[in-house]
Amino acid sequence: MARLQSYLHLLRPHQYIKNGFIWLPLFFGHRIYDLVSVLHTLAAFVSFCLMASAVYVLNDLRDLEEDRRHPTKQQRPLAAGKINRAEATFLGFLCAGLSVTVAVAFLDKRFCLILASYLLLNVAYSWALKRVAIVDVVCIAVGFVLRVFAGGIAAEVWPSHWLVLMTFLLALFLGFAKRRDDLLLANSGCRIRKCLDGYNMEFISLSMALMAAVIVVSYILYSVSPEVASKHHTESLYLTVFWVILGLLRYLQITFVRQQSGSPSVILLKDHFLQVVILLWLVSCYLILYVFSP
Repeated sequence: MARLQSYLHLLRPHQYIKNGFIWLPLFFGHRIYDLVSVLHTLAAFVSFCLMASAVYVLNDLRDLEEDRRHPTKQQRPLAAGKINRAEATFLGFLCAGLSVTVAVAFLDKRFCLILASYLLLNVAYSWALKRVAIVDVVCIAVGFVLRVFAGGIAAEVWPSHWLVLMTFLLALFLGFAKRRDDLLLANSGCRIRKCLDGYNMEFISLSMALMAAVIVVSYILYSVSPEVASKHHTESLYLTVFWVILGLLRYLQITFVRQQSGSPSVILLKDHFLQVVILLWLVSCYLILYVFSP
């Protein structure tokens, strides 16, 4: 049982929540009642989850020595010696192989191209790009955008420029929040990332504030856009703006007041306030797009 828990810890299934972005094109494309689109999106989700686990294994293999010096990452199975390199390598290749198998079996070549791009991006990120300030968070943001495009291909709904733009901005916001947590550890004497030479608290705080403001403005412009109103046959999407603002304020509070912005996935899984806000946003969008829309 302990061995199985170590394998699961290595694969980080709690991080699969990030792949929820794959479902956005299906939802905003009015296809949630299309069984074929739902099944294809589910296959895309499974494929990305498996590939994400392979990437996490790769990252742990690459950062083994750094993780052993990290106050929390030293508990990861590889860093703690609970799993050896050979086992981790086999598990990583197994996940990548299963991911490709699902993609080839159920999805088209365009999705496979997105999946390959995601893998190549993360290989470059693990080997070099995450050590370059700003480029590191941009890579994270691009990974989220690739998820959106993957979901769009699976559901046969090409994502709008609004959805791509706001996904990129939100991912940048979360990436800067994560780097702020890394910087707090570095300032306490734990040097964990070379890219932190290009950051300080003032820059990260200003960047987060800027991203939050741009996200709110972009979302407002999206919700009142005539193009969007025509597409969804409703002018009521502006009512969901309140949940977006509330969610961003809550995340800023967690980051600056509680000083706990290390893992967005963990925060979302543990913070009931954020969970309620996201649920209410989804319910509001569903009612506006699917129930009250003519």
